Amino acid sequence: MFSLNRSTPERLDALLDAVRGVRVLVIGDLMLDVYLRGTASRISPEAPVPVVRVLEDWQALGGAANVAANVAALGASCDVIGCIGADAPGARLVAELERHGIGTGGVHRIEGRPTTTKTRILVRHQQVARYDHEAEEEVDADAAAALCAAIETLSATADAVVVEDYDKGVLVPPVIEAALAVARRRDVPVIVDPKARNFFAYRGATVFKPNRLELAAALRATVQPEDAAWMAQTREALDCSHLLVTLGDGGMALFTADAEHIRIPATARAVYDVSGAGDTVTAVLAAALAAGATIAEAAVLANHAAGIEVGKAGVATVTPEELRAALGGKQG
Repeated sequence: MFSLNRSTPERLDALLDAVRGVRVLVIGDLMLDVYLRGTASRISPEAPVPVVRVLEDWQALGGAANVAANVAALGASCDVIGCIGADAPGARLVAELERHGIGTGGVHRIEGRPTTTKTRILVRHQQVARYDHEAEEEVDADAAAALCAAIETLSATADAVVVEDYDKGVLVPPVIEAALAVARRRDVPVIVDPKARNFFAYRGATVFKPNRLELAAALRATVQPEDAAWMAQTREALDCSHLLVTLGDGGMALFTADAEHIRIPATARAVYDVSGAGDTVTAVLAAALAAGATIAEAAVLANHAAGIEVGKAGVATVTPEELRAALGGKQG
């Protein structure tokens, strides 16, 4: 079992300090998360549903945009590449990215395609409904070409590349191939968070990071994270350097390029909201690897970051100060 005893607080502090000097390129499905919160004291006369009186509303970055927000919260520089619609939610999404200091030169607008927007309705702190505006069809050849051109340009200064797939049609084969190729050519780590449609299209990834359900569905088999031989065989089948399987309240299972099998227990003390935890893990992995962490160090940092994130409402970011507090490093 991997232990933080291998990494001293001083090593942790050095890694978190080094993150401030790296740049991460995030490619994938950009989303806007909208929250409406209020009270419900009566049932609608029109249907057996509660009438929610909205008292407050706010928005947050979702999907690949949330990964970028988490990278920025760690103090690293970040650019995003993805698609939005030529609509008001798209404009709000770009404004929110810019408010976080995230580069938006790779954001491509598509007429007639809605910006992916997920609206959640909360009564006090309980989600009672969600409605989505989105298109899941693959982007056309012109949009793919624009995304590939942005990858070539923005990868020139990247210390790590993230491919964040939510099956919303942005990560078509030419875009996937361009992302993997530039990372390979520049010898920087590429971290992949896959979904079903292109699950097996990411051969050559530095870190392949499915969750248990995604991996089981793709392989049509039971996931066996405790079995080193099974993890080794799966890593080889997926043709990645490191296989990191996230297991929810079971923590993580890692099988490395050096054939090391590592089980990392979950660290969350209280789970408030699991939405966005996977994005946080991906962001911390990318930033830590770019800063010179080993894959085991990066995974442990990411695991602790996820434990912090699930204790917050909605999608949220994690700061270096919160990580230092959780891991016993210096403060500030």
